[in-house]
Amino acid sequence: MKRSLDIVLSVFLLAALLPLLFILSVLVRINLGSPILFRQQRAGLFARPFTMLKFRTMGTARDKDGNLLSDAERMTQFGRFLRSTSLDELPELINVLKGEMSLVGPRPLLLEYLPLYSAEQQRRHDVRPGITGWAQVHGRNALRWEEKLRLDTWYVDNHSLWLDLKITLMTIGQVVSCRGIRQEGHVTSEPFRGTVPLALEKAQPEGRR
Repeated sequence: MKRSLDIVLSVFLLAALLPLLFILSVLVRINLGSPILFRQQRAGLFARPFTMLKFRTMGTARDKDGNLLSDAERMTQFGRFLRSTSLDELPELINVLKGEMSLVGPRPLLLEYLPLYSAEQQRRHDVRPGITGWAQVHGRNALRWEEKLRLDTWYVDNHSLWLDLKITLMTIGQVVSCRGIRQEGHVTSEPFRGTVPLALEKAQPEGRR
């Protein structure tokens, strides 16, 4: 049932949003150049890699040695607008239609994070990743990684069509309010480097954190 709904709704949304997708494609081309879409390998169902699609939000500025500048330096005002409104996520509807993602599920993360998860956190890959999810409506990028991954595995254990509907409705409020777009000091959130059990972290002296 969930997969059937994903197909029907992604087809409907792609058709309904076609004029907007065309306009955004033109604006990305004008403001950021080519390519229009950002493609990146992410971990999908059962941790299988797939290519996630998003509208580009960053430029390609490089230093004198030819190295890309930091994300913060390459982020444009137009790119910030796309991220704050989540319009950059719309091409992921294609991933949903292809069966690589779902409308609702844990957000797909980088392949390089796979060796860093605990056995419990690995369970987030037992369902298809989503455009929005339980962690996204409870803080999005502002959450600590431990909390974000805990919410992901909670969704795996409790997902249902009713919960997906609730998350979808909560997502609308999240997008309108522009909450949780980024962590302080980061374009989105800090990189995941593995987690330390909260009890152990609290027990460590301040200077060792």
